[in-house]
Amino acid sequence: MTREELSEKLQDEIFKEERNLKIKKIIIITIKWVFVLVILFLLFLAYTTYVSTTGFIIKEERIVNKKIPDEFNGLKVVQFSDLHYGTTIYLDEVKTIVKLINKTEPDIVVFTGDLIDKNYKLKNKEREQIIKELSKINSNIGNYAILGEEDKEDFTTILNQSNFNILNNTYSLVYDNNKSPILLVGVSYSKDPTTLDNGYKYFEEDNHNSEIYTITLIHQPDTIIDLKDSHNSDLYLAGHSHNGNIRVPFLGSIINKEGSIKYHNEYYEVNNNPLYISSGLGTNNKSGIRLFCRPSISLYRLSNKK
Repeated sequence: MTREELSEKLQDEIFKEERNLKIKKIIIITIKWVFVLVILFLLFLAYTTYVSTTGFIIKEERIVNKKIPDEFNGLKVVQFSDLHYGTTIYLDEVKTIVKLINKTEPDIVVFTGDLIDKNYKLKNKEREQIIKELSKINSNIGNYAILGEEDKEDFTTILNQSNFNILNNTYSLVYDNNKSPILLVGVSYSKDPTTLDNGYKYFEEDNHNSEIYTITLIHQPDTIIDLKDSHNSDLYLAGHSHNGNIRVPFLGSIINKEGSIKYHNEYYEVNNNPLYISSGLGTNNKSGIRLFCRPSISLYRLSNKK
């Protein structure tokens, strides 16, 4: 074997060793990146499942309208919505929610639908415990509720026994020891759009006050599209959308449910009047996660002065 052949063979071995080292390095780097990505994915999953779905917050808004009677100036209305009990909400969470509501010292409390998740089988003991906790909600004037598409017999039983007035496509004149009421209209979920205007029958009465300040509770915010323009409300409070559950900065919600396709974000103006949509407290997606969309309770302070 000549010197040239030995040199060529040695060079091939060197190249081969270098290739093996490069491959080994690539494999090590790949394993490290896979490990990092797996850790990041697990952290993301833990955050969206266990962190973003807890840590309830209170969102506060000031509502100004000259139609609000002086007696109701400073009225505090608290809205909570879409517990979907049996998803990320259980008894401990209900206790926390009730404490947060009472902390605001509300005048009126409203619930805008979907109490028990449709896929959850509620036990009798749980029903009694939920009634016990919701009965602890203290409001100066009253508690009101409307039905969502997932609310069945359990909803009526629990809310009635928890001292809530259920406004199932009907209305209530709300007084606070005075002669000037406000009107609370409940628009529950309904497959029949002809029933949606039933809550506004007050305006068909001979002695109705056309200037009365009106708050409309709606479960599915897109229901507003089917309401008659003649029944214009001064304030709309809705649920259902959870503001999308999963939101991306600068893009907003990426998946919107039927019933909240047009209206799904936190705030809109409808006929020059405010529509606020709750982000809800539970989750309404199969994955049971939230992202950049904290579960919340809403506090509205009513004022007739700027």
